[in-house]
Amino acid sequence: MRTKSLKKNKINVVTLGCSKNVYDSEVLMGQLKANNKEVAHEEEGNVVVINTCGFIANAKEESVNAILEYVQKKEAGDVDKVFVTGCLSERYKPDLQKEIPNVDEYFGTSDLPNLLKALGADYKHELLGERLTTTPKNYAYLKIAEGCDRPCSFCAIPIMRGKHKSTPIEDLVKESEKLAAKGVKELILIAQDLTYYGLDIYKKRNLAELLKALVKVEGIEWIRLHYAFPTGFPMDVLDVMKKEPKICNYIDIPLQHIADPILKSMRRGTTKAKTTKLLEDFRKAVPEMAIRTTLIVGYPGETEEDFQTLKEWVKEMRFERLGCFTYSHEENTHAYLLEDDVPEELKQERANEIMEIQSQVSWELNQEKIGRTFKCIVDRKEGNHFVARTEFDSPDVDNEVLIDAAKHYVKMGDFVDVTITDASDFDLYGQPRI
Repeated sequence: MRTKSLKKNKINVVTLGCSKNVYDSEVLMGQLKANNKEVAHEEEGNVVVINTCGFIANAKEESVNAILEYVQKKEAGDVDKVFVTGCLSERYKPDLQKEIPNVDEYFGTSDLPNLLKALGADYKHELLGERLTTTPKNYAYLKIAEGCDRPCSFCAIPIMRGKHKSTPIEDLVKESEKLAAKGVKELILIAQDLTYYGLDIYKKRNLAELLKALVKVEGIEWIRLHYAFPTGFPMDVLDVMKKEPKICNYIDIPLQHIADPILKSMRRGTTKAKTTKLLEDFRKAVPEMAIRTTLIVGYPGETEEDFQTLKEWVKEMRFERLGCFTYSHEENTHAYLLEDDVPEELKQERANEIMEIQSQVSWELNQEKIGRTFKCIVDRKEGNHFVARTEFDSPDVDNEVLIDAAKHYVKMGDFVDVTITDASDFDLYGQPRI
């Protein structure tokens, strides 16, 4: 029989969900390390912290399965303690305590000091921007705000993350300087809503000012924008993007739908005409810009006509990047009051149709890149290829540039000029220019 008290505690942090959760796990690990705790990310450890996601049905299921898996390991004596934090825990704590009582303790999204206490550590306020990054060393996420003030009918994020709260520019600059000192070359700006940045603390939308401050950080070469809300987007950001070579010509702007009846029910605060004009203005201001968006199909009341409107619009807009999700009926959201009346099978069919259109658009856009040379950053080696990205591609979700490792050598974390020799719908193949 194992003597638990003689085993040195090693804390394994398991992260599920989005990049915001990755960031939160990194902050937690930074705090633990500063408390001289042995900490690992998704490796073996006798104490486990599961950072959960509670956004949509699939994510919740994945989080619950992870909790059950580690509870079983605890019951088998393979781990000593299991703690649960993050969005699922924030949203469903009483239910989880009742259904899975063998977890040692549940914590919400703003419970970091209490979680640290349970792990035998103190919350150190002076550790501003100190984190143990889990991404490849050349890029890191920079969370510029927490929470969301938007009233979108389908979204439970305000329930889990609270009201919008911007981080001051000077704090973000300090954090970026620390990341750059560790070799980070690309910052990926994340928040529930970049568009709203600064309204709470500066009384104006201040994303452009933040970008002007971040481009001055030595060592940072690329800054990428993720998750901007379309309504009220500060157009001065595009001026900065155009003038500053460090700002990637890229934006992730989740649009969700385009049919006016659905936009109205979703409480998006916009129309098809306004959204289309916004995208036209983007492309006019920064012609090279890659626009990434996400869409939801199967929302309550989505008719065949609404879906056809969406399909035709996707063909017309020719997004560089697009993801499509099926609607998830989430309790305590405004849309939960509506009847979830689109059958699951039809939701999936519609999502597949959208992605088929996007696959063709992506293939055509990628063919245009053959013969051109792009500055790329090398993220990793996988199998027989080095995997790199252009400024128009974000990690994990967008195109990758594959370089044959048998013929060429490139250093991970470096920028290289790559000439594109071939392309499929979601991958580019290239040769580095030495």
